[in-house]
Order: sequence, then structure tokens, then C-alpha cells
Amino acid sequence: MMPGLGEKYEIEIETISKPKAEYMTDEYFELDLPTAPAVMVGDEIIVEGSDVSDRDLERAICRHLGLPEPLESKEGIVRRLFKK
Repeated sequence: MMPGLGEKYEIEIETISKPKAEYMTDEYFELDLPTAPAVMVGDEIIVEGSDVSDRDLERAICRHLGLPEPLESKEGIVRRLFKK
């Protein structure tokens, strides 16, 4: 999901993955970063402690870049899959 959005909007995607124990240290809490798992776009925390939908992430990227948010698709996922 994220690499595709990085290519679509020509932005850098940075993924940070550490053992869970590293997110529970005093040093991590002092950084004032969100509780993992989390997704941030710029300084905006999109989601903390859960997954994020493709749609919400793309909207946040567009807001960050000053672009109009993508339009809602009226087609269902099955129709979009078989349309190709």
C-alpha cells in the first residue's frame, strides 16, 4: 500500500520497525512519538495503536501535499477488480 502511494504522489515513505520492547522504553516516550503501531504523515498522527485504511492514508498524504483529496469511488471492490 505505502510504496504504491509513494510512487503515485512522489513522496518518500520511511518505515521504522523495531522490536516491541524498544517502543516501551522511557527514551522512546521522551521522543513524544505515537504508540506503535502508528502511521504519521509529516507531523500528523493518522492512526495510533491500530491499522489504517488505504483511503485514510491517501487523504492524509493529499492534505500534507496541499492536493485535493481523492474522490469517493461509487464502484464496489468486486467491480473494480474485474473491470481491469
